[in-house]
Amino acid sequence: QVQLVESGGGLVQAGDSLRLACVASGQNFYKYAMAWFRQAPGKDREFVAAVRWSGAIINYADSVEGRFIISRDNAENTVFLQMNSLRFEDTAVYTCAAGLQTPDYYSYYRRENPYEFWGQGTQVTVSL
Repeated sequence: QVQLVESGGGLVQAGDSLRLACVASGQNFYKYAMAWFRQAPGKDREFVAAVRWSGAIINYADSVEGRFIISRDNAENTVFLQMNSLRFEDTAVYTCAAGLQTPDYYSYYRRENPYEFWGQGTQVTVSL
């Protein structure tokens, strides 16, 4: 079992930066690929970014590439999402997720299915 707790959300202005953190408790954090998803009001949850257990980046959503950076610290059981040049359309609840790195994972990492564990989410609001 892995429990995930996010923090770092808040209200910022367009152009500002925020750094989200997701702390995992439980065993074998290093076995899991980690991802961030987000859900804006009235929209489906969408993939943002994912990182391998090794720290190598898997991918970013096109909408955030070049502005967001995902990273992890396995010693601290934490995954981060550095969000720069925030836009109004980045407003959403951001949730981290953990999924085992099976062969199928890399085919489906943008979907919710490969992820076994989810946090409760943290609200990010970007004002114009």
